[in-house]
Amino acid sequence: MLDKRYGSEARLSWVLAGLAGVLAATAYTHSEGYFVTFMTGNAGRAALGLFTDSQWMSISAAALLVSFISGVVIASLCHRHVWRSRPHGALRLTAVSLLAATVTDWIEGGPALPVPLLPILLVAFGVGALNTTFVRDGEVSTPLSYVTGTVVKLGQGIERHISGGSIHDWFFNFMLLTGYISGAAVGGVISLFVGGTWMLATATVICLMSTWYSHRYVDRRGLWR
Repeated sequence: MLDKRYGSEARLSWVLAGLAGVLAATAYTHSEGYFVTFMTGNAGRAALGLFTDSQWMSISAAALLVSFISGVVIASLCHRHVWRSRPHGALRLTAVSLLAATVTDWIEGGPALPVPLLPILLVAFGVGALNTTFVRDGEVSTPLSYVTGTVVKLGQGIERHISGGSIHDWFFNFMLLTGYISGAAVGGVISLFVGGTWMLATATVICLMSTWYSHRYVDRRGLWR
């Protein structure tokens, strides 16, 4: 029953939410605690750092915000003018940004920790692009790293189920949240074995695998033709 209701597009969103979780763990565990998916936190840090003698925290958080937004803007422009029938094109931009982050980190210091800000900014750019994968009428229909919104929708769906609805009122968002948490856990495990440049390289490989999966999903289902 669930397989019929939740097709390839839904399953792909769960996979890509997992990728967002991996990228969150990649940036957070081996840097100075930078957020590449939590823009609410970065917005707060950008403002509050000015009042806590943490100017660098404020500057870095603002830079992450700008980088993330830039990824959204550039990916959206590509969707409009380049990837009109290929929404998975955003994954290519994410993969390129991760590869650039890996090379940049290697040039700046190799596998040494912590990972400096510049590679993390490139990861944030890639996460911003990733969030434009699912678009309807020019708007993002499924934000992949916006966990707060997912949790709110999950809670509302549970209420509808309690009030006479069904499991389908909340199952999609539950799986989206589960995908993100699972990806973050996988990233955490990876961080125990590799670090710095090698963790960025591992994240790049995972992104390329996700890109391959999305191509396979589009080609076989033909949903976007």
